[in-house]
Amino acid sequence: MPAMTIKLFEGRSVEMKRELAEAITRETCRVLGCGPEAVDIIFEDVKKENWATAGKLWSDR
Repeated sequence: MPAMTIKLFEGRSVEMKRELAEAITRETCRVLGCGPEAVDIIFEDVKKENWATAGKLWSDR
């Protein structure tokens, strides 16, 4: 059973997460040959102050 954790900046709508979950599930099933009931997706909302790229916080950009 594939289980995926997706980290996103907070503020994405439930509709966006729903659409992303459906798309990822569909493609996972296509590639791995499994049923959708086998696919778990966990969304983690992250504040920009808790995420840095290239040594800079996203909240400072």
